[in-house]
Order: sequence, then structure tokens, then C-alpha cells
Amino acid sequence: MKKIPALLLLLISIQLQSQTFVKFNGVTALLAIPNIGIETSIGEKTTFSADVMASFWESFNGNNPMKFVTITPEIRYHFKEKYNGFYAGAHVGADKYELQKWNYWDTNKYEDGFGYRIGATVGYNLKLSDKFLLDFFVGGGWHQGFYKGYYNDGTPGRYEKAPNYNKSGEWLPYRGGVMISYKL
Repeated sequence: MKKIPALLLLLISIQLQSQTFVKFNGVTALLAIPNIGIETSIGEKTTFSADVMASFWESFNGNNPMKFVTITPEIRYHFKEKYNGFYAGAHVGADKYELQKWNYWDTNKYEDGFGYRIGATVGYNLKLSDKFLLDFFVGGGWHQGFYKGYYNDGTPGRYEKAPNYNKSGEWLPYRGGVMISYKL
């Protein structure tokens, strides 16, 4: 058991010697939805990025829940050079949520569930200095959700009749913003 913490410390030490950035999303921060991440070099023009975004809002308007957490690991290919210019990325992520789906915003229904996402990101890194850069990005793809649908007005029971979880799959834009990045 003592070998696991030593191995983790070794891996972290190795990564800190490479080009590693810690990041936070300035756009989602304005909405009080934290989105933090880390990105590190894994090749000549490739990087590995992982970020977590969470909303702790019980509701934006007092009626419709808006709580979620997403985890998005991604491999990025930088066309010019790492951390400078355009890049494209591919990711597979997971999420847990209690929110109203986009097509139920005008109803008294919400969903409590989990899902996975498979998609792509395109972005642009703008170097501000040797230590800071801005990462402008948008992304989306296929989201497959597994949820139970409830009423948010006190009506008992579920609005859908699936025996366990209802399923829903959509192509969606689900990430974007401006990551303010600091090189470790």
C-alpha cells in the first residue's frame, strides 16, 4: 500500500517538470459555475487536458434545478506548436446532473441522472507571456443520458414510465469559454 503514494508522487514530480498549465474558465466563473483544469505535454504537438466543471445552483429562477458536475479528459493536437495557436481535441467525459433538459424549460419537469459524452473541441491558445496564456475553446458531441424524470411543482412520482432509467441521446454543444492558464 505504501508504494501507491510514492508512485503518485513520482508521477506528479515528472509531470511538473514538463510543460504543465493549471487553468480556470473565466466565462463560467462569471456565472458562478467553476470550471478548472490541468493540461500537460505528452508529445511534440500533443497535450493531455482534463477539466472539471460543476454547478451548485439549486435553481436559477427558484423553480428549475441546475446542479451538475462534468469531468472531461481530452487529447489535443496543436497545429503550430504546443500552447500557441489553433488546436483540435477529442474527448470522452462523464457527468452527473439534476437539471431541466433544454427542451423542457417551459414545463414543470426535470431530470435526475448521469451520462457520458463523446466529442471534439476546437480552440486557440493566445500566449500572453512565458507563464500565462488564454485558451479560447468550444466543443460538443454526442451525449447519452440515463435519468429519472420528476416534477418540480410537488406532483408525486415520475413523469415518464421507464422501469429503471429513461435514456436520451442528443448531439449538443456542451463546453466552451476562455481558460486563463498559468504555467507551473
